[in-house]
Amino acid sequence: MCSYIVEKAALVGSAKGQKGWMKVDTAHVYYDHPYHAQLEHALAIDFVNTAEGARERVAVELSAESARALVKSILAALGSGDQEHAAAQAAADSAPAYLT
Repeated sequence: MCSYIVEKAALVGSAKGQKGWMKVDTAHVYYDHPYHAQLEHALAIDFVNTAEGARERVAVELSAESARALVKSILAALGSGDQEHAAAQAAADSAPAYLT
């Protein structure tokens, strides 16, 4: 039984689709029967640009375990990236003016 329950997330970014790079402004996220993946159920994410009519999309279908691992990796990358950028900014802020 398909639930057709779709969560939406507003995005600012780009994705590479069939015709090359495109802007994306929305992700449609759902957990249901996949179209292509050989799984009973999959977490599907469709990246679209609703501002341009959502005529193109970039789609992924992941197992539940893969989706959970991806979420952990995304959060880890954001955390370490934030720390690195904050450290670089602090170093730049404390550098003498003649070095900047």
